[in-house]
Amino acid sequence: MPSATPPPATRTVLVTGAGKRLGRDMALALAQAGWNVAVHYRHSADDAQRTAADCALRSGRDGSAHTFFADLGDEASVRNLLPAVAAHFGQVDAVVNNASTFEHDSAQTFGFAALEHHLRANTGAAVLLAQALHGHVVARQAEGAVVNLLDQKLWNMNPDFFSYTLSKAALEAANTMLALALAPHVRVVGVAPGLTLTSHMLTDEKFAELHQKSPLGRSSTPHDVAATVAFALDNRSITGTTLLVDGGQHLMRFERDFSLM
Repeated sequence: MPSATPPPATRTVLVTGAGKRLGRDMALALAQAGWNVAVHYRHSADDAQRTAADCALRSGRDGSAHTFFADLGDEASVRNLLPAVAAHFGQVDAVVNNASTFEHDSAQTFGFAALEHHLRANTGAAVLLAQALHGHVVARQAEGAVVNLLDQKLWNMNPDFFSYTLSKAALEAANTMLALALAPHVRVVGVAPGLTLTSHMLTDEKFAELHQKSPLGRSSTPHDVAATVAFALDNRSITGTTLLVDGGQHLMRFERDFSLM
């Protein structure tokens, strides 16, 4: 029978937006690798509960996963998140900043409200969680790691999803600054997927066609991205850089965002 209490040596990772899609895949992979998983959600409470239950099954340990609510656009809510995880599991060793606001605007429709909306959730929340993890591990005289989910389009610019792209560009810059500021206690690594999952804006046929548009003939899969995140969390020599996981899509020129091609 699985033990009710995880062993003290078990590491804990907070994965934001882990209720569904790519966040769920990463949470499951990390649970299988032996991590306790804090499953963050905002609107997807039921999905988060399913992810937490499946993480416990993957790990073989009762109590190895738990759900945590936070509105990443609200500073107070973000600041309360990591302390809540630490109070539940006893410690936090890593944060995966996966959750993203992804809403369409353009240079023609751009406004301060759209930019602030994206910057709060996609950039500010990630920085605050890295800050909180640093304070937590320093107090424990331990080490930690942060993985920030970026986007291959930062290396292959197009003007679609203007505010989203600006927020991810800011996060990529923060990736470097945080790696400098939080060393030697916390490593900070970016992971930039290519086209990985379909959306309501793409048919299955169009997604399959676009997924093949890369030098390797395939873009990233959820397994590829989750494996890269696990690698970044475990490799103690990597910080201040970004791992592009996209089949080389960043090497090709795309005039539009995938969802609008």
